[in-house]
Amino acid sequence: MTTVLERPVTADHFAPGEFEDLLQIALDLDTPDGFKAEIIEGAIVVSPFQSPYYRRPMKRLREDLEAHCPAGHEADTSPFLFAFPKATRAYAPDLYVADVESFEQLRGPVNGAALSLVAEFTSPSTRAADVKDKLAVYGRHVPVYLLLDMQDEEATVFWEVSPNGYRAYRSVSFGQSLRIPEPFGFDLDTSGFGRPEEAPSR
Repeated sequence: MTTVLERPVTADHFAPGEFEDLLQIALDLDTPDGFKAEIIEGAIVVSPFQSPYYRRPMKRLREDLEAHCPAGHEADTSPFLFAFPKATRAYAPDLYVADVESFEQLRGPVNGAALSLVAEFTSPSTRAADVKDKLAVYGRHVPVYLLLDMQDEEATVFWEVSPNGYRAYRSVSFGQSLRIPEPFGFDLDTSGFGRPEEAPSR
């Protein structure tokens, strides 16, 4: 299946050195507990972490990915900032698989080239960036992007990076199996990824 995405994001509105300055501010920012800072569309965006029940699918996904990671790569949810200088973006993915050697540095963001997979779990405050800005940038740099739409309860995997973004994608509703392409090559069971039933009011 093929998808046509928006034009790649360009960096024409940044003056020389401006992205690096913004990146340093984001790295030094003392965000409140439970919040993360990213650079999206030329601005530092601070957003909250997800709802507590997101822990369940995130844990499951991390365990499944760990069993199929490329050699030298690990799956993690630690809040690290990954920079994409050519796109003048820096993101802190909800979950990612990356080359462990890329973290052997004392300071600064991690190079986005270290990523083999990113996964974003949407929330009302982050969904627009996850399905537009991040999709466009990841589609030119990261081999596999897994988008977990927690509002529509749908999982979509994008792959086949190109200068114009991902060339292929596949979507399933939560509860169905989703094939994760190489270099992972396994079927992800998305049952149990949905929101819990509301507890009855007392």
